[in-house]
Amino acid sequence: MVPDRPGNNRLDTLSNMMTIPEVGLIFFIPGVEETVRLNGRARIVTDDAKLAGFEVNGKAPRAAILVDVREAYLHCAKALKRSKLWEEDCRIDRGDLPIMGKMVSDQINGEISVEDADAGIAISYRDRMW
Repeated sequence: MVPDRPGNNRLDTLSNMMTIPEVGLIFFIPGVEETVRLNGRARIVTDDAKLAGFEVNGKAPRAAILVDVREAYLHCAKALKRSKLWEEDCRIDRGDLPIMGKMVSDQINGEISVEDADAGIAISYRDRMW
């Protein structure tokens, strides 16, 4: 089960899953180049007893995605080795990208200022993480 945590409220994954319930999950562990892949059929679970185990800071998710696993297998590290994903000297400086508020403001054609977007993001990170 994968708990549904607060996000952008677009519900894209859940909407897509209602149409095509076949899913694939890939699990990354920072610093580990091998990955695990699961394929299966997903459904939405809202049973309070099942969700209680996912409580964080006294808050249980309202829903979770339950995957009935059909396949589980390991991926070798070739793709991640080629990508150099975990190598420190291949990381970019965060300052080389625009701040999140700028990207959000640009995405919605300036309907909200960069400053207001950044303030909203900071509040969301503080108050809506779980």
